[in-house]
Amino acid sequence: MSLIRPALMLNGLLAGLITCSPASAAATHYPLTVDNCGTPLTFVQAPRQAVTIGQSTTEILYALGLGERLVGTSLWFNPVLPAYQSIDAKVPRLADNQPSFEAVISKRPDLVAVQFEWSVGPQGAVATRDQFNDLHIPAYVMPTDCEGKDNLVGADGTRLRPFSIDSLYKTISQLATIFDVSDRSTQLNAELAARLAAAQAKVAAKQLNNATVAFWFSSPDLASDPYMAGRKGVPDFMATTLGLHNVVQSDEEWPTVGWESIAKANPTVLVIARMDRRRFPADDYLKKLEFLKNDPVARNMEAVKHGRIVILDAQSMEATVRMFDGIDGLADAIDHFKLPK
Repeated sequence: MSLIRPALMLNGLLAGLITCSPASAAATHYPLTVDNCGTPLTFVQAPRQAVTIGQSTTEILYALGLGERLVGTSLWFNPVLPAYQSIDAKVPRLADNQPSFEAVISKRPDLVAVQFEWSVGPQGAVATRDQFNDLHIPAYVMPTDCEGKDNLVGADGTRLRPFSIDSLYKTISQLATIFDVSDRSTQLNAELAARLAAAQAKVAAKQLNNATVAFWFSSPDLASDPYMAGRKGVPDFMATTLGLHNVVQSDEEWPTVGWESIAKANPTVLVIARMDRRRFPADDYLKKLEFLKNDPVARNMEAVKHGRIVILDAQSMEATVRMFDGIDGLADAIDHFKLPK
């Protein structure tokens, strides 16, 4: 993908967002029905007590100034963004990973905002939508994870079409509408679109027509095939936005790919995830770096030999406000790397 077309698209989006001034945002009229992943959710008033399952939904609500409405959070990969530390300290953390159904409903929420569909989908890692519906609790899933994606295929789902930034803007707008703060989503989406355009502009002169990238999230074991970003997910969007080509061609969100295959593709840049989670040994980015240095296959990749390794927070590779930090970090690295022409 060239850098020209996405830039024009983003500039057009930014212009559209800016022309919609906060004063023009319409107030929400209740009862409000929102179509969410093909499921209608009805709200008779703005939620007063919300629980989040996923760091993305948590930080989006914080960014919208709705932290005081949260009565519980869960499923964290990285520390909360510094700007939200004070409000986050006041919100109970129900679990670092998936919470129990009982822990969620004990907070008597009138909204459960969910990052990943598998938390409340048919597989119900926490509970199914029907279980929440039986208690008259709307379970809102971010469109970023349920639109154009089959979450029943692959460990983390399979993309039926590429991730679209519009689905993130839609998530922000819908949550703001549900809480009757649409003016805040208009301003936030405009700011995010501007950051995206600025990151593109930073690397535009690099002319990265042949540069490639791979994103390593984690591994079940350091000796096992790693979880790498597929070709249609959020990291792939980050890459193509900046003019890089993802070497992984699977449509799965985070497929396992052998190091021999990755080394054969020989990415120009390698991105590795940093996280607080310790489900797997490779969750520790220092162990990732040690592996890359010593593994007889991985250490011979050009990205490793020339130090073109970028360390990003795991959450910045997800659909969230933090994703723009990830794009900024990747753009900064590209700007400083000496890349082959």
